[in-house]
Amino acid sequence: MKNIDKSIVVSTPDAEFSALAYKEDFRESISKVAEMDFDVVELAVRDPEAVETEQIFEVLSDFELEVPAIGTGQAYGEEGLSFTHPDREIRARAVERIKDQMDFAEELEGAQIIIGLLRGKLSEDQSHEEAEGYFLECLQECADYNEEIILTLEPINRYETDLYNTISEMIEIIEKADRKNIGLLADTFHMNIEEPIIAGGFRKSAKHLSHVHFADSNRHAPGSGHLNFNRIISVLNEIEYNGAVSAEILPEPTPDESARLTVEHYKKLGL
Repeated sequence: MKNIDKSIVVSTPDAEFSALAYKEDFRESISKVAEMDFDVVELAVRDPEAVETEQIFEVLSDFELEVPAIGTGQAYGEEGLSFTHPDREIRARAVERIKDQMDFAEELEGAQIIIGLLRGKLSEDQSHEEAEGYFLECLQECADYNEEIILTLEPINRYETDLYNTISEMIEIIEKADRKNIGLLADTFHMNIEEPIIAGGFRKSAKHLSHVHFADSNRHAPGSGHLNFNRIISVLNEIEYNGAVSAEILPEPTPDESARLTVEHYKKLGL
C-alpha cells in the first residue's frame, strides 16, 4: 500500500471563495491543522506578490508542514484572470500570475500549481475551439517556464464552468498539451456531479493523477454526505496513488468542526 497524506486547504486571509475551512489568521489556521494531525497542508493563494511569503515559509517551518499543492482560483473569482479570456492582456496577466505561483512553489520544494477556475468560461460569441486554443497556448507557456513544477488541471462541474467538466475531457487536454509536467486533479465533489461512476473516474485518471480533493456530496467534510470514501480510498490504493487527499470543504458547521470531522473520517479510512 502506498502512502496517502491527509491534507486540508488553508487560504491566505480575506479569500472570498466559500469552500475553505480556514481563511483568516494564517498562523492560527496552520497551528490548528498541525494540532489536528494533518500530514500536509494545501494553500490557496490569490497572488504570491501580495502576501508576506517569508512569513508563510516561517509559519510552515515552525509547524513542520509541507505543501503538496497551491490553489489559484481566487485570481479568477476576484480578479477575472483566465487562460481563455478573449482579451490578450488578461490572458497574459493570468500567465504571469501562474509563473509567480510557480516561483512561489519552487521555494516550497515540490508543491504543484492547481489550474482550476483560472481556465475561465466561454465568453459570449466565443467558440470552444477558440477558447481551447487560448487555454493550450497559456498552459504550454507556463509548463515550459519551469519543467520541475507540476501544473495540475482540475475538472470542475458544469454549474461553475462550461469548459472541461469531466475527467475524460481533461485527460484529452493533457494529452494535447504534451508536456511532462502537467497532471490531473480529481475532486470528489465535482466527480459526484459529472462522473457516472466515481471509482471509474479515478481508474481512468490513474496515469495522470497528481492530486486529489476530498469533499462529500454536499461539499461538507468527508463523511457528512453520501459518498463512499472507503471505496474511493480502495481505488486510490489500487492505482497506487501516493500523493495527498486534501479537503476543500465548506466551513460547516464551523471551521474547526469541519476540520475535526475531516481528520476523524480520514483516520477511519486508515489514513
